[in-house]
Amino acid sequence: MNEISILENPETTITVAKKQMYIESYGCAMNFSDSEIIGSIMAESGYEYTNDEFGADVIFLNTCAIRDNAEQKIRDRLKHLRHNKKKNSDLIIGVLGCMAERLKTKLLEEEKLVDIVAGPDSYRDLPKLVAEVEDGSKAINVLLSREETYAEISPLRLNTNGVSAFISIMRGCDNMCSFCVVPFTRGRERSRSAESIVQEARQLSESGYKEITLLGQNVDSYLWFGGGPKIDFKKADVAQQENAVNFAQLLEMVAIVDPNMRVRFSTSHPKDISDDVIYTMLKYDNICNYIHLPAQSGNSRVLEAMNRTYTREWYISKVERIRELIPECGISCDIISGFCTETEEEHKDTLTLIEECKFLFSYMYKYSERPGTLAAKKMTDDVSEEEKSRRLSEIIVVQNRVSLENNEKLVGKTMMVLADGVSKKSDNDLTGRNEQNMKVIFPKEYYKIGDFVKVKIERVTTISLIGVTVIN
Repeated sequence: MNEISILENPETTITVAKKQMYIESYGCAMNFSDSEIIGSIMAESGYEYTNDEFGADVIFLNTCAIRDNAEQKIRDRLKHLRHNKKKNSDLIIGVLGCMAERLKTKLLEEEKLVDIVAGPDSYRDLPKLVAEVEDGSKAINVLLSREETYAEISPLRLNTNGVSAFISIMRGCDNMCSFCVVPFTRGRERSRSAESIVQEARQLSESGYKEITLLGQNVDSYLWFGGGPKIDFKKADVAQQENAVNFAQLLEMVAIVDPNMRVRFSTSHPKDISDDVIYTMLKYDNICNYIHLPAQSGNSRVLEAMNRTYTREWYISKVERIRELIPECGISCDIISGFCTETEEEHKDTLTLIEECKFLFSYMYKYSERPGTLAAKKMTDDVSEEEKSRRLSEIIVVQNRVSLENNEKLVGKTMMVLADGVSKKSDNDLTGRNEQNMKVIFPKEYYKIGDFVKVKIERVTTISLIGVTVIN
């Protein structure tokens, strides 16, 4: 604990210990964004963030439940933290987020390592839960909310490079994809007020940030009604109401905050991204030409079983429409191998989808059955682990080949790159991202993190573009 001094009079000083919190985040960008909200709430209660887990009074693991291996990783981490607990009997350990919401009281019973369990809508209650533990009790709050958006909380930027930041624009998900646990761990969709989002973007601009990413489980279904986030009647009806703000309108509102600050967004559901969003991207140069557009499978029957609400042909037409309007738009994807009842021929449809859509890159996973989902309740996980692994390996091979082919076409091209870090291989090189969210490596020279740098690409790998700087 750090010590701070409070001067009561010229001759009297009282030393007060300031408590330390340590936060680890797992899973998606939404979790990392939530950790900044958690940090802000705890800071208001007198806690200071630390990178030293051994000096912490409170350790929070902000967890993911989307795949079984993610949960196993967190269980292993909790076992490791047993040593911290032995060295500091007053240490408080909390499991937060989606895994907490899914397992609830089970976590409190497992190996007596967890003191607090709090779901994604319970973070305001964390100081109270900590106080309950300090009084000798275990503490839990996993109630889901239909209203909580943490709209007015200014996030505590954790481990930031001072260049890029997340802005959460909505919470929850209404898409009942049969494989996905998110609607059960994060609740129903509700959008944050447009005014609070714009205000946060303005604050980040004034603080010198060069890039922001608007986050949501499905950003394109964002809809804010002037009187509040309506979720109890059809969105089509709300859209006709006065003062309603949809995602295309919000994107424009954020883009004009600072024309020199890049704007990104994630994630888009193929069924919801509209031409209005694409036209808004075209209208503003600072909105990056990049869309993360998860397909999950390349076969229409499997997509129907997944409850994705579109076919292979419809998905391809959406990709073609985006590229018709923005030829340089980078598109990435999520893909699941070995979903329930997937045949070998259906798996091959996923391979050809990658080739046809020419994704810049993909996040690729084996299907992992999650308890409580529609697939777990109504379908049989009948593809063997060996088969899932083989199919995933084939998907990775095809995607890597397509990625390399895409990258090779960029040799000789000059692009604007936002420097966001030092290369892991050499302190003489910086790394950054171009508009299409591709990693670029270039000589450091006199540039620094946070600079926009023109880079001419000289060579490439599957995952990186390597180039030299170009003077304006």
